[in-house]
This record gives sequence, structure tokens and C-alpha cells, in this order.
Amino acid sequence: MQARSRSSKQDERTFTETARRAQIVSAAIAVVAEHGYPNASFAKIAKQAGLSSTGMISYHFAGKDDLIRAVVAEIMRVALEFVSNRLEGEVDYTARLRLHFAANLALLDEYPDHLRALSSIIANAHPSDPQTFGLAEHLADFGRIQAERIREAQRAGVFRDFDPTVMVIAMRGALDAAIARASVDPDFDTAACARELADLFDYATRKHS
Repeated sequence: MQARSRSSKQDERTFTETARRAQIVSAAIAVVAEHGYPNASFAKIAKQAGLSSTGMISYHFAGKDDLIRAVVAEIMRVALEFVSNRLEGEVDYTARLRLHFAANLALLDEYPDHLRALSSIIANAHPSDPQTFGLAEHLADFGRIQAERIREAQRAGVFRDFDPTVMVIAMRGALDAAIARASVDPDFDTAACARELADLFDYATRKHS
């Protein structure tokens, strides 16, 4: 009984600590989105999270870099899950390409703070920051997945012959530019932009007779 009780307390403590970390990360995303990465102080984050002091943040994270790395990881997790769910079950290569833009820009409508925060981190991170807090690793993984999807479509004879890596770079750049525009333009129509980008890249990838 004593061993089970000690284990139960450890599980409870782990659950509480995990929940607290998630609370702090969520608050940090909101603060970075509103005030920008350079102005995202522990004081602002603690206030957003409803914490009595910044000490709770320092207890869970070994400094701002550690916290921002967790922020980037959470944003990328949410993005991957959201986009993957939208693409799930679609086997037509052209339809998947079009859905890719619709899903990514719908993500901006659904999680505006996440993408604004990410844009601010990318824009303001110092080159000496550890690979932009893990972002380079996440984007490289996503890029490899996208490039392989394109190769599959080329092997199936749906897409024309081109360098998949270059196309992925162009697609990512177009989406990043759209996100940046949306952050400063309250009238930006994400759905219309998604349709235009889908048309553009549909034409760029398809085989022409």
C-alpha cells in the first residue's frame, strides 16, 4: 500500500507539472503573438498565465530559450495535427496539393496567435539561437514529407518533372508571406488567398499537354 501511495503521489505531481508547463507555454504563445518575441518577458507571461510570480516559470524552464523551444514545439505540433486531419483520407494528388493551402491558411483562422507568435520568433531570433529553437528541425521534417508526396505524384504521372525540394521551398515561402500579410492586414481573406495559391501551384505542378 505504501508503495502504491508513493507512486500515486508521483503520478499526481507529474500530471500537475505537465499541466503547469502547458499553461505556461500557452500563455507564452499569447504574449509573443501580442507583444512580439523581443518583448515577451517572464513578467508578462506570468501575468497572462495567472501566476503569482515568474519563479514558477523558472522552475519549469531553464530560461527564455528553453521556454521558446517548447513554444515552437507546441506550435508545430498543433499545426501538423490540424493540417494532417484536413488531408486525411484524400488520395488524389492534385486535391491534396490544393487542400494543403486551404488547411494551412485555415490554421491561421483557427489558431491566429500560434502563427503570429511563430512569425515573430522567426523574424527576431538571433542567428546564434540554437537552430531557431528547434524550428529548423521541424521544418526540415515537414519539407521531407512534402517532397516525398510530390515525388509520389511524379512517379504516378500526375505532376510534371521538376525538383520537389525547390517546389516545397516555393510553397513554404508563399504560405509564410501570406501569414505575414495576414498579421498586419485585418481584412486579409485567408480562404481567397488559399484558392489563389492552390490555383498557382496546381498550374505549376501539373503536366501540360
